[in-house]
Amino acid sequence: MAAPGGGTNPITVINDTPMGVRQWIVVVLMVMLNALDGFDVLSSAFAAPGISAEWGIERAALGVVLSAELVGMGFGSVLLGGAADKYGRKNTMLVCLLFMAAGMWAAGHANAVTPLVIFRFITGIGIGGMLAATNAVTAESTNSKWRKAAIAVYVAGYPLGAIVGGIAASEWLLDAYGWRGVFDFGAIVTAALIPILYILVPETAAYNAGKGNVAGVNKTLTAYGKPPIDALPAIDLSANRPKVTDILSNPQLRPVTLLLAFGYMFHTITFYYILKFAVQIVADYPPGYPPSEAATVLTYANVGGFFGSALFGFVMARLGIRWPTALMLLLGSVAVASFGLGRDSLDAWQWATIITGFFTNAAISGYYAAFARGFPAYARATGTGFVLGIGRLGAAGSPLLAGTLFTLLGNSELLTVSIIMAMGSVISLVLFLMLPERDGDEMVGAADLPSDTPLD
Repeated sequence: MAAPGGGTNPITVINDTPMGVRQWIVVVLMVMLNALDGFDVLSSAFAAPGISAEWGIERAALGVVLSAELVGMGFGSVLLGGAADKYGRKNTMLVCLLFMAAGMWAAGHANAVTPLVIFRFITGIGIGGMLAATNAVTAESTNSKWRKAAIAVYVAGYPLGAIVGGIAASEWLLDAYGWRGVFDFGAIVTAALIPILYILVPETAAYNAGKGNVAGVNKTLTAYGKPPIDALPAIDLSANRPKVTDILSNPQLRPVTLLLAFGYMFHTITFYYILKFAVQIVADYPPGYPPSEAATVLTYANVGGFFGSALFGFVMARLGIRWPTALMLLLGSVAVASFGLGRDSLDAWQWATIITGFFTNAAISGYYAAFARGFPAYARATGTGFVLGIGRLGAAGSPLLAGTLFTLLGNSELLTVSIIMAMGSVISLVLFLMLPERDGDEMVGAADLPSDTPLD
């Protein structure tokens, strides 16, 4: 475990030793935090029918409410995502939980659309930063043997949180406390996790090592039942990381980056239409359903999404990324368009959202695999971050676009609006098929790498 420079690399210690109980506790807590993010993001969709009924707002205004936390997530990723590298993963997560708890509680006590939008934006800032920090903690707290499995479970926490939250909303919260109870519930659970996180989750050894903090490294290693180290290896902090401008200026990477970014963005327009408007659509569709019953469709959408994401990984392992993902984009667009035909029972609506969630989430998994393939190793994190940032524009714009279309065309034009919103995945399909089939590492050879970047 000795490293060049006379010290011991704590990352190697974590990688090569068995997982301890405390490490598994950290992984479970990261899954719970990701599940909390999944619930918090979709809480406004669960609450949408009650908000609309109480305040009598049009769907265009409702679209602003439903987009607010998505816009906040974009800002949070930039403002607080970088803070995890500068101030620590643990400190960043605690700050994010404070943002989320305060935003959720305030949203539950809002008395008008404008303050509700502000409070949802604040919640989104916390969620955006949390997603970046928890992903890093999961990876840096697990050994090489269990890291991929732990990250897979962590990712699955997001739709699982939406499923559990949807059950709680439809079976209990909406009937007992109304739409405000959904936000209050999220705030209470979020606040309860703050002391748990503070006590049980140590700062990662990788972060402390990067800061040259031997005492911090040993505190983490001791918490994980690992032997302490005497000194850290020499760390070269002079190497430059690629910037987005470097990727976009590279003639080989630029088309891949833009095709992935805008392809993903157009698919998220279709994807979030169902996640954000399905509950309101079902609640309004004749003969009409109570908010607690309408909210069940969002739970079923996430059930379909969970299985779509999980099973599609096995499909890609056998058949590759390109054509399976293209098929999921096509079937997803058909499912979203057919959603506009309406259904004559709640069971039929639930099955419609299961099918739609299955295909649209499978396509999301295909895009994530394409991110890893499309960028060379030295630019993979930067390229993926840029693509996800552009994708959030589509996520935030989806409820706004759908709300505007309903206002212009009328709520009765569900089929027309659904067909238009489904076109996002169709455009995404075209852009995805334009991607080169070669790996990023094959397209960009050693001659194209920055002089200070090692090959790996």
